[in-house]
Amino acid sequence: MLHTATENETSPVANSPIMELRGIKMHYPVARPLPFTPKKVVKALDGIDLEVLPSTTLGIIGESGCGKSTLARVLSGLEKPTEGQVLFEGVDINELQGAERAAMRRNIQLIFQDPYASLDPRMTIEQILSEPFEIHPDLVPKDQRKAKIAELMELVGLSPDHLGRYPHNFSGGQQQRIGIARGIALNPKVLICDEAVSALDVSVRAQVVNLLQDLQRELGLSFVFISHDLQIVRHISDSVATMYLGRVVEKGDYAQVYDHSAHPYTQALLSAAPELRQGSNTQRELIMLQGDPPSPIDPPTGCRFHTRCPIAQPSCADSEPELDSLGAGHQARCFFPGPMGLRLN
Repeated sequence: MLHTATENETSPVANSPIMELRGIKMHYPVARPLPFTPKKVVKALDGIDLEVLPSTTLGIIGESGCGKSTLARVLSGLEKPTEGQVLFEGVDINELQGAERAAMRRNIQLIFQDPYASLDPRMTIEQILSEPFEIHPDLVPKDQRKAKIAELMELVGLSPDHLGRYPHNFSGGQQQRIGIARGIALNPKVLICDEAVSALDVSVRAQVVNLLQDLQRELGLSFVFISHDLQIVRHISDSVATMYLGRVVEKGDYAQVYDHSAHPYTQALLSAAPELRQGSNTQRELIMLQGDPPSPIDPPTGCRFHTRCPIAQPSCADSEPELDSLGAGHQARCFFPGPMGLRLN
C-alpha cells in the first residue's frame, strides 16, 4: 500500500506542535487485598513525551495493554494525568476552567472503536448530530443547524435523507461515518482515532481510512491514529510512536520506524505483519517474543523490555535506557539500537 499521508510543511509555524505531551504519567490505585498491605498502582502511562504537528497524523502502535487507549483519554481531556502536561497550542488543557476549558474541548474530538456502542440507539441521526451544537450553541445559529447537519452527512458520504433513521438502520461502516461526522461537527483541530477502524470489514476499513485522509486535506485536521493494524498505520501516518508497558520505546517518521526500526520490540511487531513486506525494500524474519508482557503494577527493573528481548544483556536489568536520538528526529529507548532480525536487501 502506498503511503499517502500529508507531508509535513517546512515553515516554522507548521512545524510548531499543535499538541504536546510532556512527562505524562497516568497511575491508577489498586485496591489493597488485605489491610495494611503496601499501596500499589497500575502505571498505565509512565513518562510520555510526544508531539502532534498541524495537519499531520501521529500513529501509535503497540500490544494490548501498553497504554494506547489511556493515552487517547488523556489527550482528549477525558482524564487528568497523575503527572505531566497536555499542551494544546502551548496551553495546558488541565489548567483551564469553565468557559475556557469548554472552548478548548471543541478543538479536540475523539472517534471511538465501536461505532454502534458510541451512538445512542434511542436517538435519530439528526438528534445525534445536533448534540454538539446544543452543547456549544454559539457556533451555529439554531435556524442553520439542520443545513449544517445535512452538510456533515454529505461530507462523510451519507445521504441527508437518512437523518430520521436510527443507528441500527446503518451498517458498521456507515455508523462509523456518522461518528466521524459528529467528531468534525465543531470544526476541531485534532481528531483522536482510538482503534476507529478495527471493528470494520477490511474493504470498509480502507474506505473509512480514505475518508479520514480526504477530510484531513480538506479541513486541515491533525490526527492521532491508534491501531493494531500496522499496515494502515503506515499508510495513514506521517510519524509513528511505538509503546511498550506505558513508555514510548521508539518514535520517528513513518519510514524511519517501519523501514529502519532500531528497537527490538518495534522490529518484533513489524515482523509479525507479513503484508508489510509487499513493495518494501526491507526483508524481515519473524521474531518470536517469549512470554507475556509484564504487569504494569510491577514493571521490570532497568529496561522494561529486557525480560522478553532476544538481545538483552545482564546490564539491561540494571538501568533504564533514555529515549536517545538516532538522527533526523528518530529516537529509540535501547542500549543496543539497530537491526535485529531485520535484513536490508
